[in-house]
Amino acid sequence: MQKKMITKPTVKIMTIFLSLLLTMNSASGEKKQDQFKIGGAVRFNLYAKSWVDDKTQPEMTWDTWRLNVDGSKGGIDFSFEYRFYPTFDTHFIHHGYLGYAFNKDLYMKLGVTQVPFGITKFASHSWWFQGQYYFGLEDDYDMGIKFDYSGIKKLDLSFAYFRQAEPEGPSAGGVTYGNAGPGRYSYDITPGFGRIGTQQVDANIRELNQFNIRAAYHLNKSIELGFSAQLGGIYNKTLDETELSTAFCTHIVANWGQGWNLKGSLIKHNYRAKADDGRNLDIIQMGAYGSAYDVITKANTYAIGIAKSFKTDFGPIKGIQFYVDYTYVDKIKSQYADMQHLIPGVLISAGPVYTYIDYAMGKNQPWLNSTFGKGLGTGTPDAEWNKRFNINIGYYF
Repeated sequence: MQKKMITKPTVKIMTIFLSLLLTMNSASGEKKQDQFKIGGAVRFNLYAKSWVDDKTQPEMTWDTWRLNVDGSKGGIDFSFEYRFYPTFDTHFIHHGYLGYAFNKDLYMKLGVTQVPFGITKFASHSWWFQGQYYFGLEDDYDMGIKFDYSGIKKLDLSFAYFRQAEPEGPSAGGVTYGNAGPGRYSYDITPGFGRIGTQQVDANIRELNQFNIRAAYHLNKSIELGFSAQLGGIYNKTLDETELSTAFCTHIVANWGQGWNLKGSLIKHNYRAKADDGRNLDIIQMGAYGSAYDVITKANTYAIGIAKSFKTDFGPIKGIQFYVDYTYVDKIKSQYADMQHLIPGVLISAGPVYTYIDYAMGKNQPWLNSTFGKGLGTGTPDAEWNKRFNINIGYYF
């Protein structure tokens, strides 16, 4: 059966719903003061790759610089962040939304905002994220409307509708506005091609009309259990057809003792999509930071991270956190090699300076690979553990 896009009716329903909400008076009884703050950050990377054996190692690059504006006026909040990545020759919006508190329990964000899925804000401790970030299921940002509700004791709920991925920026100096290209912060589906088995086929696809729901229950002050669901369309422009994409997650966050933290999640995703010839794809293209690569359409992902934080008083250094993050991506189909990602490291906090020191290891990890991007698609059955020693230094203001 052919699935058609839900476009005008969906937009009309959301417009009516938003109009009704905006007529409500805030029940909080508090009036926010008008204020705005401008900030930003500058970050640098020093790294050495195990798969490069020449005098270029170690290397130092300018990781990123960014500008932030946050504030509130007339009871409406505003938050915006734009990032520049000189090494990748790209720049793009990270987030940008209007926020409004209808009452003390219900808050709305309209614009480019974080998708409520899994552990938020981050499922990871390291600078590298967990493995699910690299196929769009950690710290993902899209364009739409989100509601956060905290009116039920011990339970936090989020509901969201995203019309599309966040607006893209230029890739390698070229502007492809409106084409869902890879000039972005978080990984989203990009049009171009895909694979059926190992055969490359054309696939003019993109994300449209995504719905999310997330529930996080606090057993006590130390333990959070959660469930997330994501249902969205992957639209093939050539066929003018949409397939239903799904992702589900269960998670736990626990804090105990003196500075211990545990984050764990199980994710099952199925990015159903069709090639331009009407066949179901096994592998699609997803992109960020100006580049796209292969991603398996169906997998189970297991991620766990543990950290121990210490308060210190070594000059400007006031905090140190040791951590280990691990991800295993089971691609289900036996002809595709699974992915592993292991990141032990330490975060050092010194006033406005945050330094991540990571020894990143990956097997079929797209960024820890002698061939960039190869790993989340077909993978290499006998892949070795590639390693990258990485120091990221950031000054935040």
